[in-house]
Amino acid sequence: MTDNVRELRPRTPDTEKVTINLGYVDLGQVDLMVQEGFYSNRTDFIRTAIRNQLERHADVVKQSTARKSLDLGLRNYARVDLERARRDGEMLHINVLGLATIDQDVTPELARATIASVSVLGALHASPAVKAALADRTR
Repeated sequence: MTDNVRELRPRTPDTEKVTINLGYVDLGQVDLMVQEGFYSNRTDFIRTAIRNQLERHADVVKQSTARKSLDLGLRNYARVDLERARRDGEMLHINVLGLATIDQDVTPELARATIASVSVLGALHASPAVKAALADRTR
């Protein structure tokens, strides 16, 4: 029965992997906090530290998001959306804080015909061909 189950649309991951370098003493202190039971693992410690810093600077983030007219969260650009923009003679300016996704069936030609600029703080998911086509429009 499970042989008949197919994923119709690839699932977008909820997180983006980030690699950081830490000094040995800092890493040792993180491991000590994990060992003492304050955190379940290194990732839990680092996520908590990041959330605390973001909460500490929440006003700055909020003001900058508004000043830069950023869409906050997850934003998807489907082929049908871009075809509509091309039909309407509209050029899109993608300004996202979070995750911007351009669907895999969007061609590089369609992307160049409809996307004037791309500014993403976070992650941009698109095919390598679309990313290459928009490279000169990406900040």
